[in-house]
Amino acid sequence: MSALSFASMFMPQRVLTALTAAYFKFTTWQALGQKEYHREPTTINHTTMNIHLVPALKDNYMYLLVDKESGNAAAVDPVEPEKLLQKVEELQVNLTTVLTTHHHWDHAGGNVELAKLRPGLIVVGGDERVGALTKQVKHGDEITLGSLKVKSLFTPCHTSGHICYFVDERDPAVFTGDTLFVAGCGRFFEGNAEQMYKALIGILSELPDHTKVYCGHEYTLQNFKFATHVEPSNPAADEMKKRCENLRNEGKPTVPSTIGEEKKYNPFMRVKESSILQYTKTSDPVEAMKILRSEKDSF
Repeated sequence: MSALSFASMFMPQRVLTALTAAYFKFTTWQALGQKEYHREPTTINHTTMNIHLVPALKDNYMYLLVDKESGNAAAVDPVEPEKLLQKVEELQVNLTTVLTTHHHWDHAGGNVELAKLRPGLIVVGGDERVGALTKQVKHGDEITLGSLKVKSLFTPCHTSGHICYFVDERDPAVFTGDTLFVAGCGRFFEGNAEQMYKALIGILSELPDHTKVYCGHEYTLQNFKFATHVEPSNPAADEMKKRCENLRNEGKPTVPSTIGEEKKYNPFMRVKESSILQYTKTSDPVEAMKILRSEKDSF
């Protein structure tokens, strides 16, 4: 059990929320407000939408999801509102919505300021702790963004109200916050291995393999160190690790991956595979998830 999970059993929620915000502010204060980006901003062209990666803080990603037909846009986890609005102005799109994956400050900490700067925004989230929340969603709820339909996927574990957002089109995308990373997954701050197993295996693994994965942080190289430690003979992990090292050297994001790719090299998406079960010395995939996360926490 993490220290945050332990503390949540005894502290009033308002105190825990304040401490959580303070923790994330402390760990990112040097990067807050910097004009430079930790990675090169990038645009990914999908069939009916564009997704603009806007790096934030020291390793976060904000996203601007733009419907090509209407020009309407949604900001995903806009922790640095001014940087996000610069992109909005540059593209001359109509920002209507904020999609918040979870309440942690480094994801939702810009919501209140952004809502003040752009009155009338629809601020979506799965947790009443999300700042400036106007629309609380549950699993399966849909948000309309121009011609796009954005489906809410309830994936509690990292936090108890975590939501991933799936845009189902011919070239689909999912915004996974701190549930699924390239070659990794989030810490179990407010949940357990059974919940993460359901999130990764029961929900996200069931999305189409060509779904592009837009996660919340640039943790990729550290994740691959662990992945190749767990499966040293996995050629998919070795190949992707080298590709991501090249991208890192060029200052480019390693995001997005795809669901199909994650199934090939992400140990947390592979807990039913014999190699992972052998490594964790168990026949239970949920127990394997628990063992992997515990080991990764101190890796």
